[in-house]
Amino acid sequence: MSENDRACCGPGRDTDDSTASAARNHASDVDWRTEPATDDDERTNRMVRVDGGSFRMGTDDDVGFAEDGEGPAREVTTDPYYIDRYAVTNAEFLAFVRETDYTTDAERFGWSFVFEDFVAEADREHVRDRVPGAEWWAAVAGADWFHPRGPSSSVVDADILTHPVTHVSWSDAAAYADWAGKRLPTEAEWERAARGGREGTRFPWGDELEPDGEHRCNVWQGDFPEHNTGDDGHLATAPVDAYRPNDFGLYDVCGNVWEWCRDWFSADHHTTDAYDPENPTGPETGDERVMRGGSHLCHESWCNRYRLAARSKNDPESSTGNIGFRCVVDAT
Repeated sequence: MSENDRACCGPGRDTDDSTASAARNHASDVDWRTEPATDDDERTNRMVRVDGGSFRMGTDDDVGFAEDGEGPAREVTTDPYYIDRYAVTNAEFLAFVRETDYTTDAERFGWSFVFEDFVAEADREHVRDRVPGAEWWAAVAGADWFHPRGPSSSVVDADILTHPVTHVSWSDAAAYADWAGKRLPTEAEWERAARGGREGTRFPWGDELEPDGEHRCNVWQGDFPEHNTGDDGHLATAPVDAYRPNDFGLYDVCGNVWEWCRDWFSADHHTTDAYDPENPTGPETGDERVMRGGSHLCHESWCNRYRLAARSKNDPESSTGNIGFRCVVDAT
């Protein structure tokens, strides 16, 4: 599978900027755990507890992409932790920026990737480039988390404060998590929570994408990338609580936005002797970080990566209109 086949997931920034290189080489052997929380800890508001235990991670399903490292399925154990019920919203990220004056990577670089259909009409002149082979991705000057469709747009004017924040890089997500006294989930923690106690199913509710014709997540409807019918009620992002939660109480673990995980991406690390199934954290170094969950731009005909076992990746300084995150706190 080529990188163009993955381009609906989110294109990379592909820059040699020295600050970006520093983000890419972020040390993985530092103390990355949080201060353990209990149920009365304010950090656990809007979070659910996942007790320590084992689960079956990955898949042997032939619908999976072997080249992505979705399989083989294996037994993995995690310590207890709390995880956000919802992806971090625009409102929450706004509070973070107001308190810290934080500047995101997209703001620092001066541009971010916007899906072609969503570029504000007034901002067409700000399109500086397109992704070869995936021209639906436009690099728009002035696009960032607060201006998701270009400099003339805003999350406030668009009334999407309850939608997941987007145009945030891995480094931005990690900075928010640190501010909140939290951290990004490991890939194993993400999948265990997303499965909600189910094993082997493609989605949190079973194997059918739309059981009895009911839309359970926000993904592309129609023909990608030419026409989205919006039959699920949303053409772009949806509010973080738009669909029913999984059995653990997590919302939107499939579709809506991709979610950054802590791990460096590797398609085969879990098949090597270096892999530890006890609280796995991925390889020690890498060039790209793991993303999980799929987004509103996913479609079965193109990448089919909105399944629970599906994986994707991107540069840690990259940002797009379909990548967000949720956070974790360690538990006692």
